[in-house]
Amino acid sequence: MAGGGRKEKGEALGRALIRQRNKAAAAAKERGEALAFARRRAMPLESVIDVSDIDAVLQRAAEADQLAEAASVSSDSDLVIDLDAAGETDEERRRLRKEQEALHASSLRVPRRPPWHNQMTVEELDANERRAFLVWRRNLARLEENDKLVLTPFEKNIDIWRQLWRVLERSDLLVMVVDARDPLFYRCPDLEAYAKEIDEHKRTMLLVNKADLLPLNIRKRWAEYFKAHDILFVFWSAKAATATLEGKKLSGYSEEESASLDLDTKIYGRDELLMRLQTEAESIVAQRRTSTAEEDHDVSSSDSASSVAKHVVVGFVGYPNVGKSSTINALVGEKRTGVTHTPGKTKHFQTLIISEELTLCDCPGLVFPSFSSSRHEMVACGVLPIDRMTKHREAIQVVADRVPRDILEQIYKITLPKPKPYESQSRPPTAAELLRAYCASRGHVSHAGLPDETRAARQILKDYIDGKIPHFELPPGVTDVDKEREVIARSEGPTTSSAANESDADDLDEEDEDTVNPAEPDMKDVLDDLESFDLANEGSKTAAKKKKEVSHKHHKKPQRKKDRSWRVGNDGGDGTAVVRVFQKPAVNLSAVGASGRV
Repeated sequence: MAGGGRKEKGEALGRALIRQRNKAAAAAKERGEALAFARRRAMPLESVIDVSDIDAVLQRAAEADQLAEAASVSSDSDLVIDLDAAGETDEERRRLRKEQEALHASSLRVPRRPPWHNQMTVEELDANERRAFLVWRRNLARLEENDKLVLTPFEKNIDIWRQLWRVLERSDLLVMVVDARDPLFYRCPDLEAYAKEIDEHKRTMLLVNKADLLPLNIRKRWAEYFKAHDILFVFWSAKAATATLEGKKLSGYSEEESASLDLDTKIYGRDELLMRLQTEAESIVAQRRTSTAEEDHDVSSSDSASSVAKHVVVGFVGYPNVGKSSTINALVGEKRTGVTHTPGKTKHFQTLIISEELTLCDCPGLVFPSFSSSRHEMVACGVLPIDRMTKHREAIQVVADRVPRDILEQIYKITLPKPKPYESQSRPPTAAELLRAYCASRGHVSHAGLPDETRAARQILKDYIDGKIPHFELPPGVTDVDKEREVIARSEGPTTSSAANESDADDLDEEDEDTVNPAEPDMKDVLDDLESFDLANEGSKTAAKKKKEVSHKHHKKPQRKKDRSWRVGNDGGDGTAVVRVFQKPAVNLSAVGASGRV
């Protein structure tokens, strides 16, 4: 009896432990479902790149509260203000900035997802991810405090980075989509290193989109650069592939000519790219299975080789507005993802099944932190939305610096002001000159009668991003002589002009060579320039006034001509006021007195 009692007590204790574990698991499941439901009911997922000062203060205060348990890092250097220091030149500032960028390059990283396992609850995983993300944000905040470093805007929403983490973990092959006109601007080397950290067998392919906007000789130069640096790359045009699917023909692009080129410089078609992606992904899976089979002695290499690559996943990542969604739609053969000119259209990663062996993952566009570019350059490249820009002249100046003067004149049929005799004859046009000339040719006038520069800037930037304005960057290491040759070769690209335009450009170059560039400006030329500027301002005001009068001419009532004959005419006097004096007739007082006595 005593033994039976102990057995019943042991069974009761076991059942109590099981019930306790089941209750804990059910409670954790309910908390996870509540957290997931709260996320679904939250605001739609949006990219957060810019924050106001008050938001940054509140966010840093919240980070300080959440990271109170972490050890505070004290600054090793004190703030010293040297009032006797001499002013630095632009070259010295540029050199110091390059040194600081090279010194802190390792700190500019993509946020890593903390380690996790299947036994972790949703709350624990969420807390670990937020803690790691806040540490990453704090490290970047320390970099922003350095006066010699300029940190460009970057993605600050953890939910967007979570989409990237999911795509990196699921993908066998990572495809980084970049713009062919400046591939290095859109490439993130640390993302490639992060993919290797997740799986040493993962590889990153550089999909050079919009390759139809590059001339053949420029594609050859970039192919040589990529091969020299051991970068896996493919030239591709989502716009040309979409036009081929729709039965249209893209101007300046021919499939026959592209097919006749070698594999390094040719622009891949839809079927060729799908085959290349599947082949690269299968080779990665085969390497992974082989390495796993060598570690596990129970599985033979023949069995692993027979089961290799039954299903592979290819993930697409990159900056906003580089053509990821357009590439996905072209590969699928129909519109499956939204495509707009505004960056940030894709909100969540999407999984698209191409066949039983191949699956594609589309990741939302992310703005990675970097030192190499300015905010205005990011607006001009389409990374940041054009409609949100506050300073349009700085972004237009980026376009004016990259595109030659004669190309802008040929595309928009305008005449830009030539440099003054005391200025450098090879200087690019200023943003004000380009915007005013564009407004004058298109008739863009604001309510005040001034040129509508904001409207003109948006249109020029859209043309620059869409490729209507031909431009491209050359690989690093190109000499000045090669640059001059490539600038001449721009007219041989996809957006070529006629031979008459080329002859006009040559004549313009000859005139510039004959012009003498004096070492010091002539004061007479400066005064003439100022006088012409004043006359131009007066002329613009008069023209605006006349235009206003003409527009309201039909609404005015006819007025009577006023009679102004009473005004005193100009009698050649000295300009003093005219006083009219009325004199009484002279009276003889003695005669009046005699008549009164009579």
